[in-house]
This record gives sequence, C-alpha cells and structure tokens, in this order.
Amino acid sequence: MNAMAMKKTDLEKNKALKLTHAMKQSASARFGKGSEASTLDRRERRRLDQAQGIVPFACKLNIELVARLTERAASHPGGMTGLLTELLQRGLDETAE
Repeated sequence: MNAMAMKKTDLEKNKALKLTHAMKQSASARFGKGSEASTLDRRERRRLDQAQGIVPFACKLNIELVARLTERAASHPGGMTGLLTELLQRGLDETAE
C-alpha cells in the first residue's frame, strides 16, 4: 500500500509512532555529542558498579523507616546508597564488638 492510498487515520497513527519512538530515545543528537557520552545504559552502569564491588540489594522496609531514611539521605553526601552503607556498617561493627 503506497502513501497516497493510506487513510488519514493510518497516516496519523504512523506519525504518532514516529513521535513515540523519537521520545523514547534517551539523548537526542541535536543536544550535542557530549550528551550521548554522559548517559550510560543500564548494563554499562551495572558493569561499572560491579567493578567497584557494588551490587543491587533489595529488601522490604516499613514505610515510616523509609520516610526517615529518605529524609536523612537528602542531606547525606552519598545519597541513599551512602547513607545505608554507613548505617549498616556502623550497626554491624557495633554487634561484632
């Protein structure tokens, strides 16, 4: 089916698909070449974290505890990861003594 024989709704659907695909791109080329280099995909980020000895660790916590952690992590230089590392290390060191 060529473009001339397409219905208007099909043309609009194709335009919407093109727009959706363009929006899914993480960094557009129009913002410069440096912007693409600064964004890491999930696999690359995971590989870099593992090289540093950092692995994902998920657990379920009480909502009040999460709120307190989030509040403290906002002012912590290492963010949530740094805060949790510090608190867990301190707690483990205390129980080992």
